[in-house]
Amino acid sequence: MAERIIDLAGWPRAETFRHFRGYQKPQYAITSRIDVTRLVTELKPAGVSPYRACIHAIGSGIHAVPELRTRFRGDVVVEHDTIALSMTVPRADGTFVYAYVPFAADWRDFDPLCAATMAETVAKGGLGANEGHRDDVAYLSCLPWLDFTGLTNAMPGPEDCIPRFSWGRFTEDKNGRLSVAMTVEVHHALVDGAHLGRYFAETQQALDAIDAG
Repeated sequence: MAERIIDLAGWPRAETFRHFRGYQKPQYAITSRIDVTRLVTELKPAGVSPYRACIHAIGSGIHAVPELRTRFRGDVVVEHDTIALSMTVPRADGTFVYAYVPFAADWRDFDPLCAATMAETVAKGGLGANEGHRDDVAYLSCLPWLDFTGLTNAMPGPEDCIPRFSWGRFTEDKNGRLSVAMTVEVHHALVDGAHLGRYFAETQQALDAIDAG
């Protein structure tokens, strides 16, 4: 996975970057809703995994927004061309492990790779947590038991700039539409609200484009 170093002297958000680097808690979270009506009523009956479909849509949204692939290491800022998706995978005993799946833009390539990687990760054992040796990842987690209105993650400190993506239980409104709450937690030195607005739009578009065939 390639990366490029961003020249801070010519970077438009260099001043914003330096400003929020001084905050004790520079991460913030935004929650919005994603429509999953077609996913549940059409794709799931056709054999599509809603869990893996959401993972692919999230990956598509991330890769459409460069700021979500940008990381800093001290004062060095890099942009990754692609990142891996690290999701929680449940074990039979109620615990979980972390899997790392390379992103593929084509759903038909991504789905079998994601399914196989998750199965292999559970069989291998061990937590598989990132101990800080890589930042070309995004963290994903699903809470299917809850329809939440807001969420925050455990953060090791203000230098953690890896974004977190969480989604909850599918719920139906009075008009019969199905949706899910999704929270994105990011570092403000790298990501603003406008970037997350684009992310949610791109994620919805990617989910709507999945083909069951």
